[in-house]
Amino acid sequence: MTGPADTADPILQVRDLHARYGARHILRGVDFEVRRGEIMVILGTSGCGKSTLLKNIIRLYRPTAGSVELLGHDMVALEEEELEPVLRGIGVTYQHGALINSLTVAENVALPLEMHTTMSPSLRRQVAAVKLRQVGLEGAEDRYPRELSGGMQKRAAVARAIVMDPAIIFCDEPSAGLDPVTSAGLDRLLITLNETLGMTIVVVTHELSSIRRIADRVTYLEKGRAVFVGTVNEARASGIEEVERFFSMGSAL
Repeated sequence: MTGPADTADPILQVRDLHARYGARHILRGVDFEVRRGEIMVILGTSGCGKSTLLKNIIRLYRPTAGSVELLGHDMVALEEEELEPVLRGIGVTYQHGALINSLTVAENVALPLEMHTTMSPSLRRQVAAVKLRQVGLEGAEDRYPRELSGGMQKRAAVARAIVMDPAIIFCDEPSAGLDPVTSAGLDRLLITLNETLGMTIVVVTHELSSIRRIADRVTYLEKGRAVFVGTVNEARASGIEEVERFFSMGSAL
């Protein structure tokens, strides 16, 4: 991967972010930024706070302390009614796809357009068809999620995430449950979206093979802190024991 220049403007800045679940202190002062146009991978071993960090960035949860500046907006300070316009500018894919089984694939993909625009049903379907073509699912418009393979469901979820042409998409464990060949195909799709559409992508994963394929840079979490931010090659020579051990393994934990 060839990432954006070091001088690229940050599209996301996270500063001293803390998050608690009751008495549990999950995030303990996370600092990192994502440059516009790059693929950033958030990684670490199980239980390090990867998914919690993602949920706090996009305000599924409100952080306990710290700041998140996304697309020029202070996500922590925004009230609920102020969030919607900002969230329209991002896309999200969830670990298990989160497709609605009672809707066709095209209806699933078009759902954000139905919720947030005044497009006619026919135009929504046309846009959905374009996005499905972009993710390699041309002709799947009238199928239902249960009729798709796991990899196809993940691709449909990506199509839904990009249907509003967001500046940035967040992917939570996109390769979870996929065989190696299907996982590699999904990685190639993310790279293509990044390179052809200039889309910034933040991926949460612990899959080492995917990290090696897609990451421009990585943020490594350990016990709720970002202990390393940089390229994979820099990570391998970081001098940080847990980071070097992670990347020396044949497969991720």
